[in-house]
Amino acid sequence: MENVLQKIVADKKIELEALKQARPLQSFIDTLTPSEKSLYQALSQPQAGYIFECKKASPSKGLIRAHFDLDEILAAYTPYASAISVLTDKKYFQGSYDYLRYVTDRVSQPVLNKDFFIDPYQVYLARYYNADAILLMLSVLDDQQYKELASLAERYRLDVLTEVSNEEEAARANRLGAKIIGINNRNLRDLSTDLSATGRLAPLLNKDALIISESGIYTHQDVLQLAPFADGFLVGSALMAQQDLSQAVKNLVFGQIKICGITTAEYAAVVRASGACYAGLIFAEKSPRAITAEQAKAIVSQVPFNYVGVFVNEQPEKVAELADALNLSAVQLHGQEDSDYIQTLRKLLPEDCELWKAQGVSDSLPPLNMAEVDRHLLDCQVRDQFGGTGTSFNWALLNEIKDKSRLVLAGGLSAENIKEAAATGAAILDVNSGVESAPGRKDADKITELFKQLRDY
Repeated sequence: MENVLQKIVADKKIELEALKQARPLQSFIDTLTPSEKSLYQALSQPQAGYIFECKKASPSKGLIRAHFDLDEILAAYTPYASAISVLTDKKYFQGSYDYLRYVTDRVSQPVLNKDFFIDPYQVYLARYYNADAILLMLSVLDDQQYKELASLAERYRLDVLTEVSNEEEAARANRLGAKIIGINNRNLRDLSTDLSATGRLAPLLNKDALIISESGIYTHQDVLQLAPFADGFLVGSALMAQQDLSQAVKNLVFGQIKICGITTAEYAAVVRASGACYAGLIFAEKSPRAITAEQAKAIVSQVPFNYVGVFVNEQPEKVAELADALNLSAVQLHGQEDSDYIQTLRKLLPEDCELWKAQGVSDSLPPLNMAEVDRHLLDCQVRDQFGGTGTSFNWALLNEIKDKSRLVLAGGLSAENIKEAAATGAAILDVNSGVESAPGRKDADKITELFKQLRDY
């Protein structure tokens, strides 16, 4: 133990002395009762679980979430969390035991007290504030210290998340019989992160232990990369830094999904309530899902969400006018719009409106060389038509693209193939006819099944 970690532990001892003075153990030990919620059970479900963290600051990033509203945070977390983690370290994470009490009073999930545990007093205090689990870090504790704290935790039925960060600690976790083992992808000695730590250490751990991947998890692609090695993920900083926390949680759990061809406010409401991050409004007259500007305004006013407008060879002025009136998140161009058109449109669009260009794919990838666009959408081309064909192109072609962070994949996506589509690494998946009972009629059951498949990892 050295550097950053050594300093944190030294400061923790000072903090603990003050806590003991303010709230002596004898003043509350007789009030403690065992936990009735099991972190182990919550994480033992068939799907990988999420421990979402309430974290205001960190040593590596400083202040992460200035507006730290626990009601807002819990509203975003609880629909998808197996458990909630609360930081109580004051100096380095701006945590608080008051936060812990607030959360444990309001959620049905087990709550993990995350701190630098070095003293039995902290275990008692965690249970006093109704925590259901604690974090024990093998980078901080020797075997004897670990056994003492783990034994005390067991007395109050507190599960222990045992954290390891290297091969030596992994071997110790095995010897100590740890049931839930967190692999920290962050090196706490220099604060660097390396996601490959999970894949490197997981095979070394006891087969009957639950494995949680911690730190450095920012995207759904990170989750898919780690899923073969882990039973769950602990995520804090990546979410806490996002302004739209609810959407950030959905993007992490499901990936970025657009459901296109919305024709009514009722369908828009179904899409918004799902895991989707975008809903598409089509203004191409020949489409069976086309709507008018008036219909679009009614949908947007009744169901505020992130909308993408789809246009085919429309006048730039009209596209920009609708983008502004509807507060579109993006405009998607599905015609023969060239660089000159796009440059003209870009100047007219609201600054925060992205510009996506759709291109058809038949036997090979088209050139993706329009620097002016924010995203390239690839759809299956059948003769002269691309978009709305309900068919897919050969996704193996996408292996030619190294950076897929600006790529939108469309064409024939449904619950049957959405997992394969997600595995391509495309940043956004665009679904339309695959969640319909008829053109323009979205099917809530098919949408539910789509996201059920996306969550199966």
